[in-house]
Amino acid sequence: MDLDNHAKKRKDKRKLNEVNELEENSHKKSSSTLKREVEREVGDGAPAENELEPTKIVTPEKCNMGPSGLYLKIEIDVILMVLLVIAFWTRLYNLEEPRYIVFDELHYGRYVSLYTKGVFFFDAHPPLGKQLLYLAGRIGGYNGNFTFDRIGSPYSESVPIRALRMIPAMSGSLLVGVSYQLMLEISMYQWTAILAAVLVLFENCFLAQSRFMLLESIQILFGLCGIYCVIKSTYKNGTAAFVWLCIGAISLGCCFSVKYSGIYTYYLALFLVGRQMWRRVGHDESSLRLALSVCWRLLVLIALPLTVYIGVFYAHLTMLPKAGPHDSVMTSAFQASLQGGLASITRGQPLHVSHGSQITLRHSHGRTCWLHSHAHVYPVRYTDGRGSSHQQQVTCYSFKDVNNWWIVKRPDQASLAVTNPPDTIRHGDVVQLLHGITSRALNSHDVAAPVSPQSQEVSCYIDYNVSMPAQNLWRVEIVNRDSDDSTWDSIRSLVRLIHMDSGSALRFSGRQLPSWGFHQHEVVADKVVTHQDTIWNVEEHRYTKAEDRRERERELVSAEMIPTAATQLTFWAKFMELQYKMIAHAADAPTGHMFASEPTEWPLLARSIAYWLSPHSNAQIHLIGNLVTWYAASLSVLFYSGLLALYAVRQRRTCNDLPPQASQKFYNAGRGGKRACGSSDGT
Repeated sequence: MDLDNHAKKRKDKRKLNEVNELEENSHKKSSSTLKREVEREVGDGAPAENELEPTKIVTPEKCNMGPSGLYLKIEIDVILMVLLVIAFWTRLYNLEEPRYIVFDELHYGRYVSLYTKGVFFFDAHPPLGKQLLYLAGRIGGYNGNFTFDRIGSPYSESVPIRALRMIPAMSGSLLVGVSYQLMLEISMYQWTAILAAVLVLFENCFLAQSRFMLLESIQILFGLCGIYCVIKSTYKNGTAAFVWLCIGAISLGCCFSVKYSGIYTYYLALFLVGRQMWRRVGHDESSLRLALSVCWRLLVLIALPLTVYIGVFYAHLTMLPKAGPHDSVMTSAFQASLQGGLASITRGQPLHVSHGSQITLRHSHGRTCWLHSHAHVYPVRYTDGRGSSHQQQVTCYSFKDVNNWWIVKRPDQASLAVTNPPDTIRHGDVVQLLHGITSRALNSHDVAAPVSPQSQEVSCYIDYNVSMPAQNLWRVEIVNRDSDDSTWDSIRSLVRLIHMDSGSALRFSGRQLPSWGFHQHEVVADKVVTHQDTIWNVEEHRYTKAEDRRERERELVSAEMIPTAATQLTFWAKFMELQYKMIAHAADAPTGHMFASEPTEWPLLARSIAYWLSPHSNAQIHLIGNLVTWYAASLSVLFYSGLLALYAVRQRRTCNDLPPQASQKFYNAGRGGKRACGSSDGT
């Protein structure tokens, strides 16, 4: 028994020694392997002897090896540097030539001058691009005193031409580099990126627009930067994805804050991120994690561009506190809030509209015009054979004029003089409106309007004694009233005038009258009383003092055509009004001039756009596309789309023409990413 136990102990001891020996040999082998790997990493790159596996073994000891400290790793893309040098040379060389106003420098130069003087102006596009031009001019020492009168006028010595053209030139130069980087992201071949950058570098349109005080190169640069950053965010994880998407969102906000056409680039970014999230729906991922990823991306893509857009307009309104030549586009309240505008002359004039008030009624939305009448009458018959009332014309006139004055009258009072205290008009009161110069009452009846026959004609009543009695009573409805007892106030009260007999509202139809109406705009009575074109406000306002008609006429003729009282509008009130005016504004672009081309001429490059013609020589500047670039790009898109459709159909029929790796490259090139866009972001 003792012998058996002794043998068993010796056997166990021998096994233990064998295990220890194996562990020691294994440790020595690992240390030797690790030593060879370290030597190979710091050596000349040759493989170690007897190396069987190419994969490196990473151990904690290896991660901790080497001296500690800070390291700065710099990589320089020589090709990118060469492209940028050429781009800057082609865009910046001799930038101050020609020393003449070229094309739309006429408009943007005026805006820069108005920014310099703090004078309000109106434009149909957001102001960021114009603000950047102003900043460049301010750095260059521009004083804003040059008159941008016409295309081709020479610049004076006081205008820093190079500084004003610098921002577009810099943007056009950087556009080449961004195009190169963007193509590297969506393509796996550097030669493809080089080709794209070279095409942008030598594109005639980009070159011409980059060398002058224009906004296109600025907008395109912001747009491409935004798309580049959004694409990078779609395959980054965690904080990197968030940072890249934030930078992209800010760039996209800047893009459509230069011109509204940049909104289409923003839509493309939404599509790219939406596609990324859609791909992640099919992954094995928790619903909460996916919902959080969607929410923070959506928040970034909405909040940051919107913040940029609102901030640009805040700066715009802050920089332009003074009244200017474009004030008439805005409402009376907006005008009265500007320094030196309406309020500077109307200080102390009455606020409440009363019986005997002399007023002008301004159309409050869309086109700027004032309720107007004159001694001329509607024609007996219109060109379509319809008959009219042949009464005095009522129109909406786009200019200040003595015939814009009306007198508010209580129907039961004969005197037009304002009583003491004044008989204030309130919401729901019924009044008559007498035309100030002709003393005829505003009227409507069951006669078709001249240009809008579905609505009633509005006229000033003339008693022809033909069994057509006057229907000249109107009920005042204050749209923005605080209570049903609100007073009708000048400038700030928005009112509808409801015809008592028909229930129709006085409305600006937006249509132009023929030559017999002096091409002024039509005013009708419309059954749709809630339409925005039925809203008016009192702009000019004064009290009638004289009973004699001739004396009243002298008062009206001598009255200053300026509204009544100072107003204080919040930024948000101004911002919202400006947005509406920009949307409703229709620029009257001239047609048929030497600087124009038609869309039908663009695909074939049949005609260029003349930017500038020298008055002293044959020097000219024209905008026309590069034939190679335009046709190569257009044909490439068509060719790729055809192949995409072909491969999609054949793949549907289980015909795999391309190996998996080549197929992935092909689809990635068209969808804007070189990697799978469904990677987890760690949030």
